[in-house]
Amino acid sequence: MPRYQELRGKAAIVTGAGRGIGRAIAFRLALEGVSVVVADVDEASAQQTSNEIKTNKGKSTAVAVDVLNQSDIDRMVTKCADAFGELNILVHNAGVAALGRLIETDEKTWDWVMDVNAKGTFLTCKAAALRMIEQAKGGRIIVNASGAGKVAPGKDMPLGVYAASKHAVVGFSKQLALELAEHQILVNCVCPGVVDTPMWDLIDRETARIQGVPVGSVKTKVVASIPLGRIQSPDDVANVVAFLASDDASYITADAVNCAGGLLPY
Repeated sequence: MPRYQELRGKAAIVTGAGRGIGRAIAFRLALEGVSVVVADVDEASAQQTSNEIKTNKGKSTAVAVDVLNQSDIDRMVTKCADAFGELNILVHNAGVAALGRLIETDEKTWDWVMDVNAKGTFLTCKAAALRMIEQAKGGRIIVNASGAGKVAPGKDMPLGVYAASKHAVVGFSKQLALELAEHQILVNCVCPGVVDTPMWDLIDRETARIQGVPVGSVKTKVVASIPLGRIQSPDDVANVVAFLASDDASYITADAVNCAGGLLPY
């Protein structure tokens, strides 16, 4: 059921919304009555998510976007304004992961992950911010970061360049929040923990290979360490995003909000 009536009629862009966490966020905002631009590098998955939102009586449109392509980003922002009148909320969820220790990471892999996760965040958030400033109505920019952007995963988890990129995302978001505060544009990160998505299955397999343990055992061990006693669902992240987009979060900015079942220490 909708919880935040003030979100009804707002317009949002959600990047990386073709599957996983981004898809859950798009559905959660649509449930609140937000008109959603479903953006994804995979046009077919973006269209599928958008169609499913419409089937559930939500307002949505799909767009293919490469977050490293300025023309794509500008077209996405314009499409939101053309379809729904303005842009009120950006949820930047698009990102990639590569597994391996830093000293085993080649330059090509480093550049790819840092470009998509850090530069892509910069380009997308900047374009949205400029549109919101022009509208002069405030707004929300919410970035899906990671617990790995606050606490280094350590030598036993092969998340080297991914963790580095997410630390960059958290720092960027805090700085952007301070620069945009005078425009009443609130910028925050969400830092999930162990989310039940294909990415964590990949982390489990690669970590198991490095440690020489059975596949599945790494994920089982990590989940067992979560104080709340269960793995996180994409909907758990989406619920926090909806809160940060709402008026209940109108005095929260420049923050990196934990959503990890107690797994993160701060």
